[in-house]
Amino acid sequence: MRGIELNTVTIPELQKRMASGSLTPSGLTRAYLKRIKTIDPKIHAVLRTDPTALQQASRSDTRHRRGTVLGPLDGIPVLIKDNVDTKGLLSTAGSLALATAAPHKDADLVTRLREAGAVILGKTNLSEWANFRAARPTSGWSAVGGQTNNPYVLDRNPCGSSAGSGAALAASLAQVAIGTETDGSIVCPAGMNGVVGLKPTLGLVSGRGVVPISAEQDTAGPMARNVVDVALTLSALREKGYVTGGGAAPTAPQASGTTAGASTQASMRGRRIGLWRLPSLGKDVDMIMTASAQRLRSAGATVVEVTPPYQDRLAELEFPALLSEFHRDIDAYLAGRRGPRNLAELTAFHRGNPAEQTCFAGVELFESALKAPPTTDPQYRAARAELIRLARKSIDDTMAAHRLDAIAAPTNPPAWTTDCARGDNDVIPSSTPAAVAGYPSLSVPAGSVGELPVGLLLMSGKHKDDALLSLGAQVEQRLHAWRAPRYLPTLPTPTASEEPRGNGR
Repeated sequence: MRGIELNTVTIPELQKRMASGSLTPSGLTRAYLKRIKTIDPKIHAVLRTDPTALQQASRSDTRHRRGTVLGPLDGIPVLIKDNVDTKGLLSTAGSLALATAAPHKDADLVTRLREAGAVILGKTNLSEWANFRAARPTSGWSAVGGQTNNPYVLDRNPCGSSAGSGAALAASLAQVAIGTETDGSIVCPAGMNGVVGLKPTLGLVSGRGVVPISAEQDTAGPMARNVVDVALTLSALREKGYVTGGGAAPTAPQASGTTAGASTQASMRGRRIGLWRLPSLGKDVDMIMTASAQRLRSAGATVVEVTPPYQDRLAELEFPALLSEFHRDIDAYLAGRRGPRNLAELTAFHRGNPAEQTCFAGVELFESALKAPPTTDPQYRAARAELIRLARKSIDDTMAAHRLDAIAAPTNPPAWTTDCARGDNDVIPSSTPAAVAGYPSLSVPAGSVGELPVGLLLMSGKHKDDALLSLGAQVEQRLHAWRAPRYLPTLPTPTASEEPRGNGR
């Protein structure tokens, strides 16, 4: 590992070293396993490592020696969120209800990673049941893994249900991690932990074998410390035969702001970006948005201010629809796992298990889902149809009216203090339009409020994942906002993010 800085190295750079023989997949895997052992006790992001990781890496060593490399991910260590079925490894969604036996088969996306030669390094902690259990949950907490901490300031929250994946990447515990999102749970942890996260177009990555909330919105997606690694991982995850359009994704290290110098930066002339400010996230975040817009304009881009319509209506309709969909989809998933066989049994398990109540006791969302109308109900079907129509119009009409390549918004406020009694402080509306529409969104680091990272969320139209990644690489390069965490125990004074704004999912 001499001469390799894990904080900033990209997959193409690692593969170049592997091709020259100066690095082996086994050496890289051992380095990440050592970092997990050394650093993870501070942040509690990794639930368990795969005991076969070095065997997987050894097989990749052989392929590299023989010149039969399977692709850019061959030999690259990947962490998997613990709501993704992984054969031979406990896959619990953070709940003791699923902690008695490992799945019998891999989720489709894990199969794709193995076919690409990736090393499955282990499983990351998450918000239990992807934050769809209690009315006032605490992100990053699960009964299986306890509380994941934000590596930048340890008493601050890592956000969203993919909290462990985001925190692990910020601490450089793997090259790539897999997250999942229904609304915000990839992009918010990416923003709050200062890394990159892509919520792909719905259907681009298979959801088979992933603990669900809603088939109408759920998707897994790649997270990494730079856009190029996210793009290469998406290529491996993509469903076979699935085509996206609108531009080539970045495929070289020069696409990453962590490695490219100013002399290699291409002009953004001709790029048009709509800035959705969201002042409710605070003046410090708004200042970062202003500075980001100035830098993009200096690079030649046109940045215009926009306000996508229908947001109040989306907020009104989304949650009731998710309750109906969760009841349908979790029942189908549990029928194939050992443990509670349906949502009613799952609710009873959590009510009667004190270990499931050490941070918060509630199962209000389970209870509401049990009472929700079925997905065959005409009113539900009308509401879901209206949701999708308005979410797509909010993006499509805004982009068409201003001839935009993407809409940009703040991904997150500065991280709030983790507090089991209060729960999350996370009304963050920027993720909702793309999540409900099934369109792609990408968070890249934009800056920091003191020690606490803030992301810039880019969203675009259906199947525009590759074009969005290409634009995201340019934005990452120009903002150049990533910096390593310092694992501070706390901050001396509260930030504006501590002010109550209500509770979100």
